[in-house]
Parts: sequence; structure tokens; C-alpha cells
Amino acid sequence: MHISAKADYATRALVELACDTERPLTCEAIASSQEIPFRFLKSVVGDLRRAGLVRSQRGCEGGYWLGRPAADITLLDVVRAVDGELITLRGEPLSGLAYPGPADALPGIWREVEERAGEVLAGTTVEALVRRSRRPAARLAVEAV
Repeated sequence: MHISAKADYATRALVELACDTERPLTCEAIASSQEIPFRFLKSVVGDLRRAGLVRSQRGCEGGYWLGRPAADITLLDVVRAVDGELITLRGEPLSGLAYPGPADALPGIWREVEERAGEVLAGTTVEALVRRSRRPAARLAVEAV
């Protein structure tokens, strides 16, 4: 399974936002803190905003906040927001995949891998990631909510 840079950066941005809910964070601040290329992050945050996972405010006091509570955002939400399908084969969804002859069972295995990965991602929230952080300030911000 391939985890895209978009999914990784999006998750890291959301975790950063979950750690500081008192004020909006700029893309520059998130990119700097997480060592993510700024231009790439701007695109990723746009996908997150369209999916309702972040909200934005323009202006000098502007930036981004979580669009919903960290406890309500799963990693599956994040992957689907930035990548669409969880797993594809040569860019195509697994739903209609079929092979002839002795390989006919293989598409079922690929769909099972997708299902199990989806269960793990759906069972992991942004809040859970913050709570697991080794950075004490991150955990304290979530515990205060």
C-alpha cells in the first residue's frame, strides 16, 4: 500500500491544528513546524477545506482551524479528502476489478486489504494521534478541550 505525500502532509497539518485551537494557524507556520513544503501544503489545505476538515479566515488575523473536533476526524476522512480512493490498482478503484483463470481470487484479496486498511484508518482520529504524541504541549492542548 502506498501512503501519498498528500495524505501524510494533510494528517500532520491537522495534528498541528489540533494542538493549538486558541488561534488560527497560517500555512507558513504549519509548514515550518512540520517541515512540509509550503506550496504543496497550500494545495493540501485547500483539499481539506473543501472536505470540511478545516475552516479558514482571511486577513491579517487569518489562518486555519479544524473544521470539526479532532475526535471526529479520522485518518480515513483525511485520506479520502486528499486522495479520493483508499487503494487503487494502476489508478483504478478496486470495485470492478476482475481477473480471468487462476488469478480470479486476487481481486478479492486486494479488496480485503483495502477493507482492513480502512478499518485501521477509520478507527484512528486526529485526537488519538495528538494524545499519542511524545510532545507534552500537544497532549495538554487536547486534554484541555
